[in-house]
Amino acid sequence: MMVCAFSLPSMAHAEWQAVENVRTYAISGQTGPELYASIGERGPKVGGLVRAIAHTDFKLTWTRKYEPQGNACTLVSAKPKLIITYTLPKPSKPLQGAMVQNWETFFAGVRKHELIHGDYIKDLVKAIETTSVGLSVDADPNCRKIRTELTRRLGELSVAQRQRSRDFDRVELSGGGNIHQLILNLVNGTGGR
Repeated sequence: MMVCAFSLPSMAHAEWQAVENVRTYAISGQTGPELYASIGERGPKVGGLVRAIAHTDFKLTWTRKYEPQGNACTLVSAKPKLIITYTLPKPSKPLQGAMVQNWETFFAGVRKHELIHGDYIKDLVKAIETTSVGLSVDADPNCRKIRTELTRRLGELSVAQRQRSRDFDRVELSGGGNIHQLILNLVNGTGGR
């Protein structure tokens, strides 16, 4: 298959906005250790195996327009619909005393971490747009080969995005990392100080 270099159309990419939702799951306890233990019991399962403190998931669909151009096919537009869902812990009962501030500090840090994952997902969608719009494949008047080529390119972008997220988590969760520190501060009762 012969793939032509693609050129971006003169008009800018269509503006789009991600829909971002927050879903919470209930945890119990009144102390840092109790809350963290409850997170371990009730947190979202990642990959169906390991429980996490929080999780960012997304659903991405596209409306694409392919046009035959002579003997080639060109992807002339691609409009994403992106829904990002952040799943975060929430105490089922009001907290008391210093634990209120400790929890707020912990929660704010975890939320910020998940929002960065959301930014990575938005970056992926922008990269898909850049890679997609203007892509042209020769000898494809029925616009079939272009779909295979697009799938291959998007697979590479998806793998890179997942690796970026894993690398970020590795740093954040490692000893001394941001999430590691948030957990220690919550469990030791020093999060609000």
